[in-house]
Amino acid sequence: MTVLQIIALVLVAVAGGAVVLTPEALRQTMVLGIYGIALTLLFFVFQAPDVALSEIVVTGIGLPLIILAALRKIRQQQARQSHAREEAEE
Repeated sequence: MTVLQIIALVLVAVAGGAVVLTPEALRQTMVLGIYGIALTLLFFVFQAPDVALSEIVVTGIGLPLIILAALRKIRQQQARQSHAREEAEE
């Protein structure tokens, strides 16, 4: 195992821990994107460029975008419910 492989493994472990320990959903999504980039680097270092390309599309771009869209939709629904409650109280 080379030094570069060990560094990549440590980077993935740190990024994975950061995803788990980030409490706010929006920030966690951003950290998840960084984790995806770290995984991509890991796959390149272990000479799996085809997997790395798939990984960068899925966890580096696709998954964070889907989660951000879901968070936006949830916040819109919460705003509508709060607005409806305020109108009902009047």
